[in-house]
Amino acid sequence: MTGRNMAHVVRSPEEIFIYFSLPIMFVLVFGYVFGYGMTVPGAGSYREFLLPGVFVMTMLYGLGATASGIAMDVNRGVVDRFRSIPMARSALLTGRAGADLIRALLELATLVVCGLLVGWRWRNGLVDAAAALGLILLLRLALTWVGIFLGLVVPNPDTVGVIVFPLAFPLTALANIFVAPELMPGWLGAIAAWNPLSATVAVARELLGNPGAGGDSWPAQHPLLLAVGWPLVLIAVFAPLAIRRYQRLGR
Repeated sequence: MTGRNMAHVVRSPEEIFIYFSLPIMFVLVFGYVFGYGMTVPGAGSYREFLLPGVFVMTMLYGLGATASGIAMDVNRGVVDRFRSIPMARSALLTGRAGADLIRALLELATLVVCGLLVGWRWRNGLVDAAAALGLILLLRLALTWVGIFLGLVVPNPDTVGVIVFPLAFPLTALANIFVAPELMPGWLGAIAAWNPLSATVAVARELLGNPGAGGDSWPAQHPLLLAVGWPLVLIAVFAPLAIRRYQRLGR
């Protein structure tokens, strides 16, 4: 099932281009157009502040591809065909999750290269950089199960974009991706600090040695705990919901 989903990715390169174009556009627009007027806590390069946030934002928008792929399988009757052959019932969902992790790794590699081209650097060693990317992929795994559940719930693939992107955009805006929560109004900064995306971005900046890490709030002081805790909570909630919904489809 993982190989099947990866074959779809290879045969649909335009889909990869669409999902890559958005984060690259954010890097260019915010890094070069608005970057010179943006303030980074503790000073430093805004592009180095921005790139870890763009890594995480790409993981969030990737759940749109997950949800649409699952919804397309259900809508075309592929799920019913898989039920008629001798295979584990969990293979379709876990195979999709595995393929999305491989795809996310490729996306991260591409964004790292793009970041290096625009002047971003990681300041710590390779071990810390690998740990930061591992936490980003952990968040992607959690978001994959959210996307799988949405794909099983929506009535058709066309509905996915109507649901996913209006939810994803406020989550990226109300986070520390583009602006530090300390620079926001009090109540808005509190929401941004507790955003699951903010925890992963904060600990990624700390591990990569990029500016913007730290803060006085409890989430800012414990980013690693939340960067691990939030994805585990999302998996614990949405993986059982997705499996239950998948089983009910057969009835």
